[in-house]
Amino acid sequence: MTTGFRYPRQVSLLARYAARMMRLGDVIVLELPAILMGTPGVIHPVALVGPDHVLTLVDTGMPGMLGDMTRELGAAGFTLGQVRRVIVTHHDLDHIGSLEAVVQATGAEVWALEPEVPYVTGERRAQKLPSPEQVQVMLRDPDLNPVTRAMLTREPVRVPVSRALRDGDLLPGNVRVIATPGHTPGHLSLLVPTGNILISGDALTSQDGALHGPLARATPDLPAAHDSVRRLARQDVQTVVTYHGGVVSDAAAQLRALADRLDGSP
Repeated sequence: MTTGFRYPRQVSLLARYAARMMRLGDVIVLELPAILMGTPGVIHPVALVGPDHVLTLVDTGMPGMLGDMTRELGAAGFTLGQVRRVIVTHHDLDHIGSLEAVVQATGAEVWALEPEVPYVTGERRAQKLPSPEQVQVMLRDPDLNPVTRAMLTREPVRVPVSRALRDGDLLPGNVRVIATPGHTPGHLSLLVPTGNILISGDALTSQDGALHGPLARATPDLPAAHDSVRRLARQDVQTVVTYHGGVVSDAAAQLRALADRLDGSP
């Protein structure tokens, strides 16, 4: 398994930030600075606290973030060794970049929605990568961005999936799986009943507490993604945790308004 990989500039970027995790009952929202498409940003993996303080991670951040997640969990009073499973919302690299390292360090099981499984195991090529022919052309460019070069030349993530999830599955703590395809074929969201907290992955985004739809340029099937937003709006949701943007409180009205705006979208 590949461990210890870190994109250029990632170390210096992370060193400028302190851990700022947030606790919402049994939902721990991690806050990890990252370089995203060449721009500094923040991503929000989640840890769910189960019986006997067993943890379930939802996504694992960029490559090289094992130490950062360990520190964030420590700030919440937990250790990496308490992680027993990882649920993958989808296979984009900023969500599974440290998956191999987490599994190697903890022995955790990996769960993913059934259509997403072959991307996580490495049987299928990541959906949004350029074709092999395009990659070769890009790599011949001496001015290629170092972050892009690192992404194109790294080994793909290959992790066994212990459980293929299906829409409607109930997980420990009665957390419900909601299939939200569009951003990827097997994208999932999770609804935590205690507090009616929706973990949306990239099915939703947010900025400064305002809820938005998925990022269009990173969503191959936008009509399906908009259908997924409308489906989420029919759930009993009070708080949304978006991977890009963080926590949105009192989100029910915002989510319904967003779905209404998307009505009639192609």
